[in-house]
Amino acid sequence: MASLRVNVAGLVMENPTILGSGIIGETGESLLSAYKAGAGAVVTKSIGLEARKGYSNPTLVELPFGYLNAMGLPNPGIESFGEEVLLAVRGGATVIGSVFASEAEVFAQLSSKMEAFGVSAVELNLSCPHASGYGMELGVDPGVVREIVLAVKKSVTIPVFVKLTPNTHRIIEIAQAVQAAGGDSIVAINTVKAMAISIEAGRPILSNIFGGLSGPAVKPIGVRCVYEMYDVVDIPIIGAGGIETWQDALEYIMAGAVAVQIGSGIGRRGLNIFKEVNFGLERYLKSRGIESLGELVGTAHA
Repeated sequence: MASLRVNVAGLVMENPTILGSGIIGETGESLLSAYKAGAGAVVTKSIGLEARKGYSNPTLVELPFGYLNAMGLPNPGIESFGEEVLLAVRGGATVIGSVFASEAEVFAQLSSKMEAFGVSAVELNLSCPHASGYGMELGVDPGVVREIVLAVKKSVTIPVFVKLTPNTHRIIEIAQAVQAAGGDSIVAINTVKAMAISIEAGRPILSNIFGGLSGPAVKPIGVRCVYEMYDVVDIPIIGAGGIETWQDALEYIMAGAVAVQIGSGIGRRGLNIFKEVNFGLERYLKSRGIESLGELVGTAHA
């Protein structure tokens, strides 16, 4: 029987689909709902040290080819989020804790807290394109990325995943910095910095002006980034960006990803997307006489 089981730096999942951060990861119940819907693992909303309200509306624009959002990293703060993680973990979900901060020491502190809550891995958000002082502003400097990953690796024993931004010409250097610092896996990519203008109002639609573009429009960018990284790093890569079908997931896998994250696809296809993607992948393996999904990782490079 064809196997979809994957191992991402010691994190074993029954299938390669992961709920991406910031979609329905605000509560333990929502995390559990995605896991029960078929996700192999779920990533929490990005959590900071203190509570943060985020930006005022409008924060989301629905487009024919995806979504444009600028939420501003709203979250309840790490101390208040522990109960939500515990609820999901006790419910049987494999949880990955996403954290954001403005300096290495705080990333380490947040990651340690997440490990204490019971997450199976931590994901460092170094790629949000619309929050001043966080995310992408840190993640475009290989030296800063290396410092953050080193600090976090010293503070936890669970795998450390690093989510990278496509909004830089140095993404290969940054990927290499993650590996050099001991990072266990790279997540590529986060949203692409973009904007939309209302021609009726004659001004930007989002209150923050700029936001992050997700959905089918960014899939070719994500696939390209994974493909390029696969040739220069030895640690596992998780593909993300515009995945809505099993064919989309397979493109990422053939480019070099061992697993994939699904985010905006949930809004466009519903929670059943996890089962649909996994069913399609399993059917593809059987039709080709392939025993394990791992056999297809990076095959586009041959």
